[in-house]
Amino acid sequence: MPEHNGLEALKQEAAIRACALVHSGMRVGLGTGSTAKYAIEELGRRVQAGELTGIVGVATSEASDTLARSVGLAVEALDPRPLDIAIDGADEIDSQLNLIKGLGGALLREKLTEVQARQLVIVADHTKTVTHLGQKAPLPIEIARFGFLSTIERLRGLLPGGRLRQPGAQPYVTDNGNYIYDAQLPAQFDPAQLERQLKGTLGVVETGFFLGMATHAFVAAPDGVTERIRPPS
Repeated sequence: MPEHNGLEALKQEAAIRACALVHSGMRVGLGTGSTAKYAIEELGRRVQAGELTGIVGVATSEASDTLARSVGLAVEALDPRPLDIAIDGADEIDSQLNLIKGLGGALLREKLTEVQARQLVIVADHTKTVTHLGQKAPLPIEIARFGFLSTIERLRGLLPGGRLRQPGAQPYVTDNGNYIYDAQLPAQFDPAQLERQLKGTLGVVETGFFLGMATHAFVAAPDGVTERIRPPS
């Protein structure tokens, strides 16, 4: 428990640092998961304290929508207007700020929202940093429920290892009514090429690859929070 509590404190510290980039009048993408929760709570605190005004949130899940409203944030549906900033967590972060996301199950709404953000700021603790994607986490792939067994067979032609996410007697269902297949990634692969192959696979809705999207990351370690900026391409 002490180690877990320590990681939670680190995530909260990173989230507070990220929220310092939010200014009055901004449209803010609100991520999903345990780390994004701290960011939403911090934004709510700043609004209630009068430090921020005119903030509008766009939530990436029903859970984040509910939390944001409970802490006093105005929430709107996603529309074509750009977002000034989005703040979210990640399951893996490499040195180029490429990400794997989706262990929380919100990858489709997160990607739809965050692709419209001028800045995508990731908050995480040091355990999420990797030298290559797939080092620690599987790749979540959202798939249509209809014909899902056939889709999984097609996916296994690309990524033999993996399993349908099924925490209980029934498969996990996303906010969009889809299933998630958690694929094991090989030791060596080209993420951009694999992303194209997966997106071209019939039955695949979206993948947990977030490539070239994050602009900043605040990574908390026991010796403090480090800000990382995506290197020039």
